[in-house]
Amino acid sequence: MAPLPSSLPPEILPLSWLLGSWAGVGLGQYPTIEDFRFGQQIVVTNDGRPFLTYASRSWLLDDDGHRIRPLATETGYLRPRPDNQVEFVLSHPAGYSEIWVGEVEVLALDTAVITSARASLRTDVVARTESAKPYEAGERLYGLVDGELMWTFDMASMGQSMTNHLSARLKPGTGDDEDSTAPSS
Repeated sequence: MAPLPSSLPPEILPLSWLLGSWAGVGLGQYPTIEDFRFGQQIVVTNDGRPFLTYASRSWLLDDDGHRIRPLATETGYLRPRPDNQVEFVLSHPAGYSEIWVGEVEVLALDTAVITSARASLRTDVVARTESAKPYEAGERLYGLVDGELMWTFDMASMGQSMTNHLSARLKPGTGDDEDSTAPSS
């Protein structure tokens, strides 16, 4: 992990482990769809103000790990709150927006660098357009484990109770290469 920029607002420090570009592979499932593999890139930045900007894009992958077509895109902001609380405002082109609330835990430090942490979030508000698919609630867990970003997303949607939908393991990196989400041999 690289040292943090000195211009980083102090409120951001508990979330600083999310900064950077992450790319990797995940699994999707839900009772109403067939299981699938996806590639994902997440970019988290800070412009000096007391929040993080979040952008994620993903692609359906074939059995060899090559991109077939775009899947989901989401953008938003992580807003640190007192006592290690966090708010996450997230918007999707599929016609819904969410406000997430939760907490951040720093689990390990090494020479003033966060080496293990997690953010546990649950939806506080889900707003959707008339044309969006039914979606009632969600739970997300992001974790920094051995230098990788791992995350999982459970949701209540389409008449189903809270059930796992997505999970991914992402490595630090740009993810700009066409096949950068392909599994390593």
